[in-house]
Amino acid sequence: MLLALSDGMKARTLPGFGPQLAQIRKARGLTQTELGQKLGVSQRVVAYYEQADAQPPGPLLLDLAQALGRRPLKTPPSSPKTVRLLKRLQQVETLPRTDQQAVLKFVDALVTSRGRAGRNGGRRRAPA
Repeated sequence: MLLALSDGMKARTLPGFGPQLAQIRKARGLTQTELGQKLGVSQRVVAYYEQADAQPPGPLLLDLAQALGRRPLKTPPSSPKTVRLLKRLQQVETLPRTDQQAVLKFVDALVTSRGRAGRNGGRRRAPA
């Protein structure tokens, strides 16, 4: 599954994600309402995620996988830096949802701006 970030979400959705989600949900014997209850979202939101051109936000994908009976990956972190980063991200999980969203927006913006800087040889573009 592909992590979709805010602005280019439609361009980054995994083709066929919605129908596959519906198929897995039905195979697990869950209704949209039941899956929504497990995720803390409405039936309408689940129905939206099951559309061909939609996909849940990245932070919800782990909860979705667990709600459908998939176990999280248990690969050990590769370095001490990664362990520290994961611990900090776990602390973010304890924040109120609005604060979590603010942190994710900041990270998305930083990653996006660094990606652009890398493509421009490390130089920032002058404002238009």
